[in-house]
Amino acid sequence: MVLVYLSSYRVLVTFFIAFLCALLIQAQNQAGFISIDCGARADEKYTEESTGIDYISDASLITGGVSKSIASDLKGMYQQQMWTVRSFPEGRRNCYKIKITRHSKYLIRTLYLYGNYDGLNKTPQFDLLLGPNFWHTVTIHNASIVQYKEIIHVPSQDYVQICMVDTGHGTPFISAIELRNLTDNLYVTQSGSLETQERWDLGSNIVYRYKDDVYDRYWFLGNTNDSTQLSVSISDKNLLYQSEYYPPAIVMSTAVTLVNASAPMVISWEPKHETDEFYVYMHFMEVQVLTTNQTRQFNITLNGQSWYPNCSPQYMSVQTIYSKSGISGKEIKISLERTENSTLPPIINAIEIYKVKQFQKSDTFQGDVDAITSIKSVYGVKRDWEDDPCALQNLSSSGLSGNIDTSISNLIMLEKLDLSNNNLSGEVPDFLIHLQHLKILNLEKNDLSGSIPSSLIEKSHKGSLSLSVGQNPNLCESGQCNETKKKNIVTPIVVSICGVLILLIAVAILWICKRKKSKDSVAVNHQNKISQQSTEKDDSFLQGKSQMYSYNDVLQITNNFNKIIGKGGFGTVYLGFIDEIPVAVKMLSPSAVHGYQQFQGEVKVLIRVHHKNLTSLIGYCNEGTNKALIYEYMAKGNLREHLSGKYNESPFLSWKERLRVAVDAALGLEYLQNGCKPPIIHRDVSTIVAGTFGYLDPHYHSSNRLTQKGDVYSFGVVLLEIITNQSVMAGNEENGHISERVSSMISTGDMRGIVDSRLEGNFDINSAWKALEIAMACVSPNPNERPMMSVVVIELQESLATELARTEHNNGGDPRYSVAEGSEDLDTEFMPFAR
Repeated sequence: MVLVYLSSYRVLVTFFIAFLCALLIQAQNQAGFISIDCGARADEKYTEESTGIDYISDASLITGGVSKSIASDLKGMYQQQMWTVRSFPEGRRNCYKIKITRHSKYLIRTLYLYGNYDGLNKTPQFDLLLGPNFWHTVTIHNASIVQYKEIIHVPSQDYVQICMVDTGHGTPFISAIELRNLTDNLYVTQSGSLETQERWDLGSNIVYRYKDDVYDRYWFLGNTNDSTQLSVSISDKNLLYQSEYYPPAIVMSTAVTLVNASAPMVISWEPKHETDEFYVYMHFMEVQVLTTNQTRQFNITLNGQSWYPNCSPQYMSVQTIYSKSGISGKEIKISLERTENSTLPPIINAIEIYKVKQFQKSDTFQGDVDAITSIKSVYGVKRDWEDDPCALQNLSSSGLSGNIDTSISNLIMLEKLDLSNNNLSGEVPDFLIHLQHLKILNLEKNDLSGSIPSSLIEKSHKGSLSLSVGQNPNLCESGQCNETKKKNIVTPIVVSICGVLILLIAVAILWICKRKKSKDSVAVNHQNKISQQSTEKDDSFLQGKSQMYSYNDVLQITNNFNKIIGKGGFGTVYLGFIDEIPVAVKMLSPSAVHGYQQFQGEVKVLIRVHHKNLTSLIGYCNEGTNKALIYEYMAKGNLREHLSGKYNESPFLSWKERLRVAVDAALGLEYLQNGCKPPIIHRDVSTIVAGTFGYLDPHYHSSNRLTQKGDVYSFGVVLLEIITNQSVMAGNEENGHISERVSSMISTGDMRGIVDSRLEGNFDINSAWKALEIAMACVSPNPNERPMMSVVVIELQESLATELARTEHNNGGDPRYSVAEGSEDLDTEFMPFAR
């Protein structure tokens, strides 16, 4: 019986070794490898000398970017795939589309070696996206050192998109992309992808990869303080009994044990967020031939609890012990403790640590991608789209001509379509009506003709669609095509709206408040109280005499200017009451430069502003030098009070509520720019700046012109306030403007240090990064780099949707979403491969 058992065992072992050899041969033939040299010459293919890995050029995988070479003195230090880069000086987002096997597991790696390729010697920072999801902020720390990001991910489509996003901190670039197909039974998680944190070869001082590792994993020297190195010579690695994870034989040939043989061997770290989840894979193999009197046995505990008892590694046989569910906590502590029966201390050969990465946005539907590809083909668009492939934002200024193509109708989930500043002709097609999710449609500056479909006009009036059709001389609304073209000409005017973005901040919390009576009733109830003491000559330019108040009316309304609630470049704002309903009364200061012209312009404009997210003008006073504007008053406190929690009737705003405030305010400003005809520019018109310090576009001082992009800057400042709860101007000049302070903090990648600390990390990290990115884009020193308000609205809506998804998970009781996922992970760096 024993002889039979041994014989069967040998047959089984022989078969097992042959099977592993077959796997090894398959892996060394690079089956499932995709190796891309970014910036290499088109159609270039080569085999890298030191590894034998076959690389191809990226030219066929991306349409944007330029090829550059690193400094020549660095080429001798690095493998060939690192000699060139693809740089992206144009476009906010540039994406690679790489074909893979759908639902297969891949190790995806992106590599970066700046190498002063542009001669500027200025290391950049930019965002890395996997499909539509934020993956990581790449911060290049050293021009001469390679950095990489690595993740184990299962794509849901038959392609994977890897995108570089310009965040205004230098030109994005990439050196190489490497994908390695893994078997499905490896690195299994309950949910999410696995981002590499550490992969240590304990007991070695050399970086190993393929051909030593059949999966081309990178193995680095681990921290081996107070340890002793052990090793064994493996002449034939095929004699090594392997685990299914197949760590390299050269890695397993070394191990470490503690100098103090009686002490436990501890591996520990403190996650920045308690809810961060980790998966750990430990590889063991005995590297010493033990005598009959020697035993090595130890218990493995996790955070003080038994995890794997009586572990006893076998000679030349690999054993992999791993977590089958995510590990989390304030501290993660793995301890290897010698048992009472053991004569030798614990050992460990290698360890891998991964962090769970939850990607909330699903990959774009293949039908949408096909439709976009068709659109790009019809119009001959060369460059990549920005943002998610379903957002055709970057078809603006693309030289498009002809009719609006019907293939757009296939994008049933399309939310924004920007075809502005092209040479499109013909009529606005009816199929746009059926795009139910379309929120922004910009057709400005084309040669479109005929009437705009009435359904689009109706959606625009209801506020469900931001429609921009200006500067199409032959385009008109239905039923108005015989009227003069003058109504179709969009002529921006500039008005003075003083105070700290009074139309935005004062009303951004409108959704918090429930007014006792409507604004219409205020105006109607007081038509008979209007005094006729105003000068008819002065008021001839005004519309709606029913909205005029006398100076005596103003004195009664404000109780002789009893309570000041704000100040601005225009003048002082007082609290007033009309039939016990509070109003805000803004008095023109006699010292205001060009005050009368400002007053005229503001009344002309505000009398025609009607939007749910903007305060309405109730009336005005124009009596000699006494000039006043009377607005709705938001009685539930201002934005600053709600952010700080000082308002007694409401707690300070949560992250979800802050985003709703930001979206509502953005919609209001977007309405002024795109919904009003002619458009309204919110900031000051005078030759001397009138407005609250810190909010006015600094570009004004050099250009002496106030534009819509100046409004975008002001909104960006308010958005930074909402995110950080910091004052716009610090108490001293050294701390400076809020945008400067936040910019200096972004490089650390510590989102929790940027977002208002009172939130205690209770926000979605991707949501926060998106909001911060759009805020920093709005306050860009270069007005041309600032986004349109229509884009700001969509970006903030997406940020809000991400946060809502998290809170919905919380309502379901999933604790993993209670605290933001950390963004503090640094890019992994390594020196040249010493092989």
